[in-house]
Amino acid sequence: MDSMLDLAFVRDNLPAVEEMLRHRGMDPAVLKDFHQVDSERRRVITEAETLKARRNRASEDIAKLKKAGQDATAQINETKELREKIQEQEKAAEEMDARLREMLVSIPNMPHATVPVGHSAEENLEVRRWGTAPKFDFAPKPHWELGEQLGILDLERAVKLTGARFAVYWDVGARLERAIANFMLDLHTREHGYTEVLPPYLVNSESMYGTGQLPKFAADSFCVPHGDKDLWLIPTAEVPVTNLYRGETLDGARLPISLTAYTPCFRSEAGSYGKDVRGIIRQHQFQKVELVKFARPEDSYEQLEKLTRHAETVLQKLGLHYRVVTLCTGDMGPSSAKTYDIEVWLPGQQLFREISSCSNFEAFQARRANIRYKPERKAKSDFIHTLNGSALAVGRTWLAIIENYQQSDGSVLIPDALRSYVGVDRITPKRF
Repeated sequence: MDSMLDLAFVRDNLPAVEEMLRHRGMDPAVLKDFHQVDSERRRVITEAETLKARRNRASEDIAKLKKAGQDATAQINETKELREKIQEQEKAAEEMDARLREMLVSIPNMPHATVPVGHSAEENLEVRRWGTAPKFDFAPKPHWELGEQLGILDLERAVKLTGARFAVYWDVGARLERAIANFMLDLHTREHGYTEVLPPYLVNSESMYGTGQLPKFAADSFCVPHGDKDLWLIPTAEVPVTNLYRGETLDGARLPISLTAYTPCFRSEAGSYGKDVRGIIRQHQFQKVELVKFARPEDSYEQLEKLTRHAETVLQKLGLHYRVVTLCTGDMGPSSAKTYDIEVWLPGQQLFREISSCSNFEAFQARRANIRYKPERKAKSDFIHTLNGSALAVGRTWLAIIENYQQSDGSVLIPDALRSYVGVDRITPKRF
C-alpha cells in the first residue's frame, strides 16, 4: 500500500501519530476508524488466503479423481463456490485498502525530535543570524517603488499581458535576474559539488503525488489538461528532480546524490489573496534554483545541515543580512520531518522575509515515489531519504539586492559577486 507513513508504523504507534496531528494543528479524528478498518482488512485477507488454500486442495482432489476415472462433480462445485467467496473477500479487502489509503494520505510526516512544538510562525525558533542590516541616511524604499523608478520592474504591463501577480523585467533588471541564477548555479556546481539538471516544466500526476503536492495541494497548482491525462506546471523543481528516480533502486555506494536545477515555478497561490500584494514577493510565476539530495537515512540530517549552509553561502557572498529559523510543528509543510527557513532582511519593508526553505523529508516522499537504495553488503533494499531547498528563490534575491543596495540618488549598486555576470556596477534610471 503506497502511503507517506508506513502502515505498520501507524498501527504500532497510533497514540504518537495522533499526538503529532495535534501538534500540527490537525484533528486526530481522521484516524478514529483506523484500528477497526485495519483489523477488518487483515481479517478478510486472512480469510481469502484460507479459502485459496481450500480451493487448491479441492483442485488437487479433482485432478486425482479424474485420473482415477471417478466423479469429481462435488469438488468442482466446491471450487466454484470457493472462487465466489474468495472474490467477495478480495473485494472487501480492496474496499478496506481504499479506506486505509484515504486515512494514510491525510497524515503528514512525523516531525524530527528536534523540531519545536508550536502552532504558528510566531513559535518558530531562531537558530542564527549572519551580517548586519545596512544603515541608510535616508528612508529606504521598497523594491516595487525602486523597480518602477529605475525602469527595471514593470507590473502594470504584466497585468495587461496576463493578470495580477506577474512581472515584466526590463534591461538591467532582466539581466540581474539571469545573473543571479547563473551565479547560483556556478556556485553550487563548482564549489558545492552539485550536478546541474534541466528537467521538464510540465509533469504528470504521478510525479506530483510522489513529492506530496497531490492530492493536498491541487488547488495551489496549475493543471493543464492533456489528452486523457492531466499535466501540471511545476510548483518547484523539487517535483521533477526528486521524481527522476521514482520507481528506482539506487546503489548505496553512489549516495549522497546532489542535484541542482534552475526552473520557473508556477503557483496559483490559492487562499493567499490579500497577502503580499505589493511587488514581487508572491507571484504566480517566479524562477528558482533548487537543491535536491538523496541520502542514506543515517546521513540525512548531516546532509540537511550541509544543504542549508550551501543556501546561506549565496547570501553571504552577496553581502545580504539574514537569519535561519527552525519551523515549529504547526508551521512546517506536511511532507517535511524538519525544515529550516532562511529569511533575508528587506530594509524597504523593515522585516525579514523567507527566501529559502531547506527540508529533510526522510522516507516520506521516497515511500510515495518508491525510491529505494541498496546498502553496501546488504541484500535488502530500503527507502532512501530525500531533501531539498531553494538556493535561492531568484526573484526574492533580486528584490533583496534592490532594497539592500539602494543609494540616496535612487540608483542601486550591484554586489561585487555579481558584477562580472551583470556587466555593470550600478543600476540607474531608464525608461522603456
